[in-house]
Amino acid sequence: MWDKIALILLIIGGINWGLVGIFQLDLVAWLFGGAGSMLARTVYILVAVSAVWCISLLFRDDRELAVNNHDR
Repeated sequence: MWDKIALILLIIGGINWGLVGIFQLDLVAWLFGGAGSMLARTVYILVAVSAVWCISLLFRDDRELAVNNHDR
């Protein structure tokens, strides 16, 4: 479950960075009242924590992931 939540947040963050790069539009900041607002900063922090969490995916044994996914 945590892996999926982290991946969803990383997708949101990636799309946001793409919008910033292509259109200079920070959608998170626009939706939540500016980049400095508490809500926007919370989203940014959650995306960062998700990125750190997903680093662990690189080091997990493929067999462990298969067993964990099979149990669900």
